[in-house]
Amino acid sequence: MLHYTITGSGPALVLLHGFPDNHAIWSDVIPALAAHYTVIAPDLSGAGNSPLAGQMLLSDMADEIAALLQHLGISKAVIAGHSMGGYTALAFARQYSHMVAGVSMINSTSKPDDEEKKETRRKVIALIENGGREVFVRQMTPNLFAPQFAATQPQVLNHKLSIAIQMQEEGIINCYKAMIARPDSTDVLQNASFPVQWIRGLHDNIVDFRKSLSECQLSPINFVSLYRNSGHMSHLEEPEMFVSDLLYFSDFCSSPDKCKPFQY
Repeated sequence: MLHYTITGSGPALVLLHGFPDNHAIWSDVIPALAAHYTVIAPDLSGAGNSPLAGQMLLSDMADEIAALLQHLGISKAVIAGHSMGGYTALAFARQYSHMVAGVSMINSTSKPDDEEKKETRRKVIALIENGGREVFVRQMTPNLFAPQFAATQPQVLNHKLSIAIQMQEEGIINCYKAMIARPDSTDVLQNASFPVQWIRGLHDNIVDFRKSLSECQLSPINFVSLYRNSGHMSHLEEPEMFVSDLLYFSDFCSSPDKCKPFQY
């Protein structure tokens, strides 16, 4: 069973962290979300306090999320995933669509790695296998944030780094292999019977919002937000806007007839 935290009451909202994070990356936004929802924040396999039992594909991680929700007696939830957590959310939606009230894709994509990206990941795996874990994590972390944010909010970068540095070699390698192997999930969007939310950062170096705009219209119902002051970590860089957007989306998923047009 995955390690997880559960907070609040009401309809279920599952927060799936990205790489190389764990459930603690959500700590600043959980209280506001839990005022309205039952918020479940698991550690994915190989992260935080969830052990890694051999090679895990994203489909295997989706099975573990389903098992956790069944353990908690939850039949349906909004699944919100950041980056790799978004890949996992779509794997979950492919395998357990009947348990999905909505999917929130936070700085994430439905598209698979191209060959250049796969080769970059393979080089990172080789670096990690040769003792470069800490160097890799310390070098990648600042690039996940918008330049202006990184220059003015060092405490947030340090918070992110303190979480990322906890992931051990086997967890990092497993995540990269799982991301390399992930399939194209655009068909999940095209066939979605649930709403899909897209949160994009204008300064995201990982998921270029310009190249991914086509994804944002594949599902029958889409919510799209562009965060002008964010990079790849929108939930850390603009947390108040993130909470507002995710709450509004979750409200729509729970009671679409009660939602009014959203305005900032």
